[in-house]
Amino acid sequence: MRINTEDLTLKRNYLQKYRFLIKEYELVKSGRHPRFRFVNDFYSFHHTDRRSFLKYYGRYKQSGREEDLLPRKRGPKFKTRRTIPFIEQKILELRALGNGRYEIHRMLKGRLKGYTPTPSTIYNIFRRHGLNRLRPKEKAERRRIISKKAGELGHIDTHHLSKDIIIGQHKKLYLVCVVDGCSRAAWAETVEDTKSLTVMFSVLRCINILREEFGIKFEGVLTDNGAEFGTRNSTSKEDHPFERMLMELGIKHRYTRPYRPQTNGKAERFWRTLNYDLIEDTTFDSEEEFKNLLLEYLVYYNHERPHQSLGGIPPAEFLKTCPRIT
Repeated sequence: MRINTEDLTLKRNYLQKYRFLIKEYELVKSGRHPRFRFVNDFYSFHHTDRRSFLKYYGRYKQSGREEDLLPRKRGPKFKTRRTIPFIEQKILELRALGNGRYEIHRMLKGRLKGYTPTPSTIYNIFRRHGLNRLRPKEKAERRRIISKKAGELGHIDTHHLSKDIIIGQHKKLYLVCVVDGCSRAAWAETVEDTKSLTVMFSVLRCINILREEFGIKFEGVLTDNGAEFGTRNSTSKEDHPFERMLMELGIKHRYTRPYRPQTNGKAERFWRTLNYDLIEDTTFDSEEEFKNLLLEYLVYYNHERPHQSLGGIPPAEFLKTCPRIT
């Protein structure tokens, strides 16, 4: 049987092809080619990619060696493409604390400068080590780290209701909620618009109810960048009703990352739960009936409904042993 491991035919053919192409290319560039006036015609006729040809041609002109016309091994020469071991270990340590790929990327970005792995690379490391799904212990650690005390951070959001939720009524209705990030205690109010003044009063009522019912005093709140909540870069926050209310109450205002609703995930999860338990596939005879049932559901949610992230106990029971902001 023929052994072709040292067969140089392919190498000779490759060099012969490039010798011919380089000779033709230099004739075109000097304007002496009998057939082609422009290099694009030369590339098209010989079915040659411009970028590939110029890469090899440039190497050859710089070194003068025909060996540089041959393909090289792809990838870095001095290292593999794999993430540096100590960076990978740091990613695994941060994952054990319940952090996601975007959070880890943001944490490492300030420390590693140009060596920060991309979020997709971080996720591939999760998968390689079987950590792409958080275990219950890691979820509990994540909740403990993000919100250690009741009132440390409140999540505020608005939610649009379907127009046909009330039989015979087609006006717009919205919900405004405040969810405590630690205990998941929540309260919601029905409003007819999402103007800043309307949202301000509804949020104030929710904050007051959570303080009176559960003793939660908020240190900070998190909202999206909607106009009803003010703007992150505004220089006149005193003139905005919602911002002014927070200033009067001594509550720090934080904003979610643009186009990242997951940042306010606790409020988004509350809407999903409320929609599944109360609203989905249901119609109400009147707006008053909806408000009464919403009130009953909020009492059930806070005092009776088992909460998965709290180990299967309701928020009110969790608050009995939960530290609070004073």
